Amino acid sequence: MTAAENLNEQIFPAPIKSVEEGSPAARAGVRPGDVLLRVNGVAVTDVLAYRRELERGVVSLEVARPRAALQVMTGVQGTAQDHHRLLMPAAPDLTDTFTFSVEWEDPGLDFEEVLFDGIKKCANKCDFCYVHQMPRGFRKSLYIMDDDYRLSFLYGSFVTLTNLTEGDINRILDENLSPLYVSVHTANQDLRQDMMKWWRLKVKDPQAVQIREMIERLESIDLYTQIVLVPGRNDRENLDETVEYLSSRPNVISAAVVPIGLTGHRTNLPDVRTFNKEEAQDTLKRLNVWRRKFLAERGTRFVFPSDELYLLAGEPLPSEEEYEGFPMLENGVGMIRDFLTEGLPELPAALPQPMRVVLGTGLLFADSLERAIAPMRDIQGLDIEVRAVENKTFGRVTTVAGLLTGRCFRHAVKPGEADLLIVPPTTLRYGTELMLDDVSLTELRNEFRMDVRAGGATLGELARVILDNARSSGPQFGMSAHAVKDTAVKDKGEQEQIAEASIHGHGQA
Repeated sequence: MTAAENLNEQIFPAPIKSVEEGSPAARAGVRPGDVLLRVNGVAVTDVLAYRRELERGVVSLEVARPRAALQVMTGVQGTAQDHHRLLMPAAPDLTDTFTFSVEWEDPGLDFEEVLFDGIKKCANKCDFCYVHQMPRGFRKSLYIMDDDYRLSFLYGSFVTLTNLTEGDINRILDENLSPLYVSVHTANQDLRQDMMKWWRLKVKDPQAVQIREMIERLESIDLYTQIVLVPGRNDRENLDETVEYLSSRPNVISAAVVPIGLTGHRTNLPDVRTFNKEEAQDTLKRLNVWRRKFLAERGTRFVFPSDELYLLAGEPLPSEEEYEGFPMLENGVGMIRDFLTEGLPELPAALPQPMRVVLGTGLLFADSLERAIAPMRDIQGLDIEVRAVENKTFGRVTTVAGLLTGRCFRHAVKPGEADLLIVPPTTLRYGTELMLDDVSLTELRNEFRMDVRAGGATLGELARVILDNARSSGPQFGMSAHAVKDTAVKDKGEQEQIAEASIHGHGQA
């Protein structure tokens, strides 16, 4: 049965990104650019459903090879729309299909996306939604209000559960999609509705917005939860109530507490603010009471404040042990401690040639980074500066390093003022040299007339990036003013890049 033979069936063509050499798919003639239509005669919605079918052992896969689509004219000729008619490409022709089978063997397919039927959208209009605070001009994917439980299971992204259908809930339970990462914010139902303001027309199941009922219905699923705190709303006694409830549920593994993140782009949005020092201190004091109680009674601290709370409060970070394995690192819980865990390597007494280095970071982390790299200032020939970069894209109120963009560095760094600029690895899209505003490190190198590299995920890696650069053969963009002053040493060159990013995460270094 082909797509043309059953027009009433809804299929979700899954474009194939690559085919493993020598695999069953390769032997069957499958090529990148082909699309998967069905597995065992069934249309699959995502990579999870695809894997579930493969577990049956004997599997038949139907693949289509799209043919070039003809262009068609939109609109209706002879009507008021006639002058707006456009020549547009028609939907791809998927009638050219073939089938191959595997028995207890991976077909060898890698797909362009893990969701074949599209991403599930958010049903909420939260007062603190970051997407609503985004400035214009970024790539479209950053404006998608995703709230998809499948991505939560696959990648650890947080979901609110308010858009789930009865079918979604049954699938989570039947397929044991555990763990999930859930944004709770508050266990007080009236307060949660006031803060999240879900769109009733987007809520598929009225029961899905009842957070306590949802947590209890998903009792067989491990849940990592988060509480985004808004001063005067869900903090203080409300926070105590939420922590008490979450800790009473056996399937809730832990709760991260994160202060609201703001940008300078809050036009026509509710008037909210971030925490001041005294409020952050009060929050930590309350949470520490709970943490000591849980550790004594359960052997786990259960609730974990984000790094930002400690920095706002001006209090020291917990030890590595207190993070209990860093289960929610990507949520900003323990990122700085994890960065500091690998200390500085053995440092040379002097560099083979002078080098000036600027370490760019966010306003929040600058002081911590300054203290961490202090021993490197004793290296002869190394002029190193920690530069707190103001966020010119999201506004000064945005102080985390991971949301710095190319525009921010263009405002903060002058061409030729250093030999090497280090940017936080968390500013880059995973696996690329592109920042949030699609400015690349190569562009910055050319504009700044200096080498520009991503720092390491740890303090030790950061130091090695700098020292490897100093040991390389020669400068790429010419010597800085610092290097010119010292003619007794050789020129500098390039180093190995270490790039790491999290699109929704908050960077620390």
